[in-house]
Amino acid sequence: MVLTRSFVRAKRPCTDGFRWFVRQFNDGGHYQELLDRMVAAGRVGDACWLLEQFGPTDEVREVDAIDAEAIVFSGTLRVRGGIDVEGIVRVGRALHAGGGLRVGGDLIVGEDLRTEGKVRVTGRIDIGGDLRAGWGVECAGELRCAGDLRAGWALRCDGRLHLGGNAFVGLELDAGSELRCAKSLQVGGDIVAAEGLRAEQGITAGGSIRADLHLEAGWGIKAGGLIAAGGAIRVGEGLHAGEGIAAGAGYGVFAGLGVHMEAWEASARVSAPHKPAGLMSGWWAGPAAC
Repeated sequence: MVLTRSFVRAKRPCTDGFRWFVRQFNDGGHYQELLDRMVAAGRVGDACWLLEQFGPTDEVREVDAIDAEAIVFSGTLRVRGGIDVEGIVRVGRALHAGGGLRVGGDLIVGEDLRTEGKVRVTGRIDIGGDLRAGWGVECAGELRCAGDLRAGWALRCDGRLHLGGNAFVGLELDAGSELRCAKSLQVGGDIVAAEGLRAEQGITAGGSIRADLHLEAGWGIKAGGLIAAGGAIRVGEGLHAGEGIAAGAGYGVFAGLGVHMEAWEASARVSAPHKPAGLMSGWWAGPAAC
């Protein structure tokens, strides 16, 4: 796609950026070439603005590895090895890497992100499709994934963690702020949320589940260890914990909120080594059901 001077002007660019465009390309140039030249000249913000205005393309670029200051690519980027970038990585469609991915700024991918190694990002992560990492994921900012998320190892996010699909994490999941999952959440180890935790479907953890505020699930919650919250615990179906269930001081434990009371014995069972204090609803099944 060729972007002409009049085409770019119609998007109302800043004066400095448009002057640079005219000096470099006169009447216009190829879309991706413009992005590459802007990034090479240190005008990464202008390149991101251009991508926002004109959107993704079907262009595909395949390379062995990437070691760069920044990346702004309009299409799909396939890297056979690893990716090491000091600043921002912004890809219009998909990003695939055969190795690890280290980003010193924000990581923004319009569609799927797939990497065979570890994902480590100093800024925020925003994925428009699925996120699949063969190893772990570390994010110093907010992490938003519109589709399914799958991490072979641990997932650590220092900011908000918003998941638009199902999530599977092989080891621990640690969220430094609120954790929201639009479907089911399955974790091999512990789940920790520094604020509230809510899954629209179920939550399963091989270890303990802890939320500093309210803990909620549209279906049920099952943990090999402790289920604990600083606020209320609310589930649509049952609760099962290997070590105990504890809501915050002055808060209750509510099971079976999505189940008719006559079906509680079958579909809203609460089981733990000891009956939780403040159990307000659900069928107490005792420790034998764990």
